[in-house]
Amino acid sequence: MLDKTKKGTTHRGYYWLYYSPLEKVVFFDYRHGRSREGPKELLKNFTGYLQTDGYKVYDIFRDKKSITLLNCMAHARRGFDKALEYDKKKAEYALGEFQKLYAIEKQAREGNFTPEQRHKLRLDRSLPILNDFGKWVAETYKSVLPKSPIGQATGYCIPRWDNLVAYLHDGSLEIDNNLAENAIRPIALGRKNYLFAGSQRGAERAAMFYSFFGTCKKNNVNPFEWLKHTLEIIPDYKVNKLTGLLPQNLKL
Repeated sequence: MLDKTKKGTTHRGYYWLYYSPLEKVVFFDYRHGRSREGPKELLKNFTGYLQTDGYKVYDIFRDKKSITLLNCMAHARRGFDKALEYDKKKAEYALGEFQKLYAIEKQAREGNFTPEQRHKLRLDRSLPILNDFGKWVAETYKSVLPKSPIGQATGYCIPRWDNLVAYLHDGSLEIDNNLAENAIRPIALGRKNYLFAGSQRGAERAAMFYSFFGTCKKNNVNPFEWLKHTLEIIPDYKVNKLTGLLPQNLKL
């Protein structure tokens, strides 16, 4: 973000992304930094399952009874992928186990399984794989150097294991947060094109539009048609019914 107090200088800001798969709602929140204050403030009244990567700031929700933490299996897999050239045998075994888990998810997705059906499938087929894999991860960590790539990959999983397998609790849950990761892609493209936000207000406005258009995409709504329709009718729209204009609620 351009720093208006010192001409020609910049400082780094951050977009925090929140995504609700069941409601198909995307929300970008602009913050100056990566401290826990952002999610702490935004999620203070949240109840339910919260799936994140392994970033430590989310540990503040660990003891909150109204929230069940989940971690992302895709993030756990990345460590073993990076370890391939250092310990091919162990890394390939781990990646093979991840492949089995994702094959089960693919079966449920392509079969249009209900949450109940997906839950049963996971208990029947994913749980035994995870039980054996979890034992292998623990034993492998004991036999390798902690700072080696395979040591770091297994070391990442061990303290997060309960959260990694928590997706088995409910068929509505996802194995990873790739659905949210996909919503971030326009940000990566945007950084290469426009490079900076001109001000904090500009960054916040951009976050607003990323939220609207990201939600449009998740709900198969044409962003241009939604924005045009909304701008045309919003002057006479009742304030207490504005949520009806959100992309996930509006019927064009």
